[in-house]
Amino acid sequence: MNMKKVILLSSIVALLSACGGSGNGELIGIQKRQIWNPTDPYGMVYIPQGSYTMGPSDQDVPFANVSASKPVSVGAFYMDETEITNNEYRQFISWVRDSLAHVILGEAGVEGHLVEEDDYGIFLDPARIDWSTKIRWNDPEIREILEEEMYLPAAERLDGRREFDTRKYIFKYQVLDVAAAAVKSKREGGAIGSRDRSEFLSEVEVNIFPDTLTWIHDYSYSFNDPYTKNYFFHPAFDDYPVVGVNWKQATAFTKWRTQIMNGFLRKINQPVLPEFRLPSESEWEYASRGGLDNSPYPWGGPYTRNIKGCFLANFKPLRGNYVADGGIKTIKTASYNPNSYGLYDMSGNVAEWTSNTYDESAFSYSHDMNSDYNYNAKEDDHAVLKRKVIRGGSWKDIAYFIQNSTRTFEYQDTAKCYIGFRCVVDFLGRDKKDFE
Repeated sequence: MNMKKVILLSSIVALLSACGGSGNGELIGIQKRQIWNPTDPYGMVYIPQGSYTMGPSDQDVPFANVSASKPVSVGAFYMDETEITNNEYRQFISWVRDSLAHVILGEAGVEGHLVEEDDYGIFLDPARIDWSTKIRWNDPEIREILEEEMYLPAAERLDGRREFDTRKYIFKYQVLDVAAAAVKSKREGGAIGSRDRSEFLSEVEVNIFPDTLTWIHDYSYSFNDPYTKNYFFHPAFDDYPVVGVNWKQATAFTKWRTQIMNGFLRKINQPVLPEFRLPSESEWEYASRGGLDNSPYPWGGPYTRNIKGCFLANFKPLRGNYVADGGIKTIKTASYNPNSYGLYDMSGNVAEWTSNTYDESAFSYSHDMNSDYNYNAKEDDHAVLKRKVIRGGSWKDIAYFIQNSTRTFEYQDTAKCYIGFRCVVDFLGRDKKDFE
């Protein structure tokens, strides 16, 4: 009887020790952790880690001061297979619009529109809004409540039509400046977890509606009114790349996309993804080359036509015959063949924002591992500090600008009818093969 008690007591002690994580004295780590099985995010393709020669594949005499070549290594990541389309960006617009309506109706006491709010605002976390409640836009009571807050005043309406006031479409998000924290940590010592993080937290507010007037103010004496009135709104252009979006708006989109994805993953108790973001220019060029290190174009050859004489991208060929390649302005995404990584339109159609600040000499001092250069420009900074790198060239550019290595810039608060963007997200690990 005593022996049975001893055995039972020993079993209980062993069980409790295992639950406590002692591992019977062995180092076993924390048990029952969630398993990480990476899957390709929808609409994105996997870009494996690698090394390549960043910069011109041939001599570039006129731009030698901004286009030096250097070996660069890049970690694995995912990238959108096409530029972000009008319809995808409209999902962002609709989310912000509906968020605003939910807040207004919740504050007005309309049942079902209660919004969980804190000192930091309601746009920071999608979980603070009850999305199961539908907004009854045509309900007279709802219309009356939203009239002043969300619609254009009567004096601004064309033909008396009620239209949303897009100037009020503000997206708010917080930023933790880990780069500034790292600099201070190096100078003063101590990790970010050992200091008051509020010093490195900031809130950003961005009006996220595209500038549809870019089609007119980018070109004088050119009839582009139909694109101004229809390009972003009409379903005919749903699968065309969104334009008229400046660098700040593109960055805000990546923050929103991260919130939406990780909000869903937390809801189903799954590990979250790294943040969606704009690609660095070293990542962009590496992905554009598709594994063909010394090729000037994503398709591999030195020419802009294939063997049948057909153009391989949407740009400004010949002496300005815009339609020779099949489109006078932008065209549907994925209208041309992808490169070896499965990425479409890395040359032409629309140029693309990257995350990097433009500096002519950046190649000289940026690291050769995940080469990156950023400067967080303030409103009162000189315009030179607000330049951001754009890559890929567009429908209005000659062949030089649609090469893999050509780098140019635009100002971060400027929108153009020929600049769009696509997102990337880091791959957590060395290679997908490690998880097979």
